[in-house]
Amino acid sequence: MRRALMIGAAAIALLASSQAIAQTVVIEPEQRLKIREYVVKQRINPVTIRERVTVGSTVPADVELMSVPAEWGVARGHRYFYWNDHVVLVEPSGRRVIEIID
Repeated sequence: MRRALMIGAAAIALLASSQAIAQTVVIEPEQRLKIREYVVKQRINPVTIRERVTVGSTVPADVELMSVPAEWGVARGHRYFYWNDHVVLVEPSGRRVIEIID
């Protein structure tokens, strides 16, 4: 019984870590520049949030999330918002922050 519990716990830990890896988005410096230029050119309005925004935090429900444009070449299926002079990428189903672009 103890062995079965240990195996089950290991399986859950493995599943959780693979989901965390799947959420990782790698954005190269030139892509970051392209994203920043897009936000400035499109005059995206910044969002005001009282809470601190960090990778892994949940975005409040009243924050409007915008679709990531295909021209960014990254994070398809994700959403973003502009906050405190940063572009914040969000996983839409859980509204979790996955990347903050300076």
